[in-house]
Amino acid sequence: MMSTERSSKVDAGTSRNDAGRTYLGWRHRVLIPPPGPAPRRPAPEDAHGLSEEWIAGQRDSEALTNRPLYYALGGLALLALLFPLLWSTRVLPGPLALGGVFACAAIAAPVAFALVQSRQVMARRLARAEERIGAERAERERLLRERQHDHARKYTEWRAACRAYEAQPHWYGVTVPSDTSAVVVVGGTDSGWSALLTTVGISRLREGGDLTVVDLTGRGVTRELVRLARRCAVGPRHWVLPADLPRMTLGTDLDAGQRARILSAVAAASGRDEDSDADETLLLRLLEVLGPDVGIDRLIGGLRALVTPAEDMAEDDPALALLGPRERERVRERCADVPDARGRAWRLEQRLSPFEAVGTRAEDGTYAQVKIISTDRASGPGAARVYGTYAVAALSELLEARTPSRGSTATASRKRRERTRTVVVCGAETLPEEEVDQVLSAAEDGGVEVVLMFREAVPLALRHLDGPSRLPVLMRQSGPEEGVERLAALVARASGGRGVDMAAHGLTEAVGGAVGETAAEGEDGGSEGEPDDEPLFPSPHTESGALIRNAAAAIAPLDLVRHVRSATVWGRATAKAAEADTPNPERGAAGADAGGTAPDTASLRSLAPTTALVLTPDGPVSADTNPGILTLATATLATAEDHRNPGVGRDVVPMGAEAGVSPESPRVRRSGGLGRGTVPAGGGTPTDTSGDGVVLEEARGPMTVPADDGLDPSQVPPNLGPPPERLDWRV
Repeated sequence: MMSTERSSKVDAGTSRNDAGRTYLGWRHRVLIPPPGPAPRRPAPEDAHGLSEEWIAGQRDSEALTNRPLYYALGGLALLALLFPLLWSTRVLPGPLALGGVFACAAIAAPVAFALVQSRQVMARRLARAEERIGAERAERERLLRERQHDHARKYTEWRAACRAYEAQPHWYGVTVPSDTSAVVVVGGTDSGWSALLTTVGISRLREGGDLTVVDLTGRGVTRELVRLARRCAVGPRHWVLPADLPRMTLGTDLDAGQRARILSAVAAASGRDEDSDADETLLLRLLEVLGPDVGIDRLIGGLRALVTPAEDMAEDDPALALLGPRERERVRERCADVPDARGRAWRLEQRLSPFEAVGTRAEDGTYAQVKIISTDRASGPGAARVYGTYAVAALSELLEARTPSRGSTATASRKRRERTRTVVVCGAETLPEEEVDQVLSAAEDGGVEVVLMFREAVPLALRHLDGPSRLPVLMRQSGPEEGVERLAALVARASGGRGVDMAAHGLTEAVGGAVGETAAEGEDGGSEGEPDDEPLFPSPHTESGALIRNAAAAIAPLDLVRHVRSATVWGRATAKAAEADTPNPERGAAGADAGGTAPDTASLRSLAPTTALVLTPDGPVSADTNPGILTLATATLATAEDHRNPGVGRDVVPMGAEAGVSPESPRVRRSGGLGRGTVPAGGGTPTDTSGDGVVLEEARGPMTVPADDGLDPSQVPPNLGPPPERLDWRV
């Protein structure tokens, strides 16, 4: 799709047809083949005329043919002269001499006539030759004019093909299908996950959508996402567990049944998977006595009351001191019929004690567009499993609380065109299997997109790869051989026996080598020369002076491209390696569709850090999750299917030269195809009823500027259309 002057004057939002797209990366395709060399201009043929040599030859031939007649005519002339001479000398009488003269004249007359006729025939022959040469010349000129007109038409078509070839995007967006409820990512390095998270974050920041990230890796893979959000003047709300448990109110404002299920799941994840139903029953009875809004510290006091004998007042116990004597008595009476209540209370107290301070120093509960819950690397994998279980279980309960009733029209169709809420779980292999199933079920019913990221091909990940509403995504593998072999078999089955092109583009290799693992450094150590991502006293303004807010309706497309280039290491590395963004003629016009190799374990283990194999229903698609590709002049947010079917995603248009390519670049400018968008009515931000705003509330009635495609272009005044984007004085 070619760039025009109007393509650079796009609106700050997104199109309704394009709203809710979640991008996983970009695929390199050269859909329009090279036009080849320019057609050669037809050259005129050599002019052919009557040459002097040919005319001389014809005259010589005539002279040679008429020579006997000339001799005869000369002889008759001499004889005619001889007869008078003989009469004058009285050799012949006068009548005989006169008769001889008349006889010679009679004989010479036909000969002379033949010579004159021969001369006329030669003249007519030369004239006919001139006419034939002239007709041939005119025919040649006519054919030359026709060839020149045909050449002009072909050259015009070639120029148009050249412009289309030079103006076409090379990087097309790879999106999550609208009927997909969960994306299951298996494999990947820290830098690859950082790139994928930032790309997903671009999808949500672009349209003002909601993003929640649960990072259980302890590796700071959300570092670039945090930087991008702050540069976009959207302040992410970040909790690092266990240090930030007092500031987090997630799961504290639910009803008694939901809180009991969350805490019983945490207790089951802390130790052996014992009778969690009995634990849930015990906790539910405690909440009935103490109240559904009771803090976990008082709930632990209730468990301590079950462990402590009734006659023991335990005045020096701070946990029991939170409960009055009457409350202790009621707790013991309500839980008296629970089997092994004392031993169960003892185990629950031990396993829930790390969460005693949850919500005790909660901050302002206003809505936040980007939420990040991560675990401290120093806590270890066991703590990550416990804290991750708490966060994911609470999210599941929040999603279920917002699920519409089955009779509602909201669930009448599984296909969700406008998905604006995404939950990402990094390191899902550390979670219990039941919690993974629970969050997938709750998200599917509530219309929320879930991205599960597994480091290795564990059985839990392999089980969730198949499903009608699942989208498998494979990145670089590093796990056991058995799991990688199953993934290779899955790729082979998805490709239908055809080869899969896993060769990385030159830009992918260049950026991956330049970035390395710096994109996922610990959050306490930024790259050299850059300030810490989360300083002790963060500034309320961006570097350009914009006020950082908790949420934004949408990010202007050109601003988003500029922020990705300046704020993320991916944008800076891509800008330096932009020269590697050249089409490879050997890959053909269709790119990887032209062929490939059979997938095997070695190829899956040697994938580039940012390369992802997206197993779509149409076959595997090799995508680059590098978010910096959005800043290239040859990138677009339109998909390859949109390009092949102009009626699909018609509002996704490429941006022009303002995308950030240097003016010296001879190539046609274009960048992410960001179209018109939806903004909340009234310009307000959604309110949060969950305290922390972990899940975005349903957006208020969106206002969309309709695109009138039924107008005749010849009847539309030239000044109609969207106004040009306002220049940003902050730059």
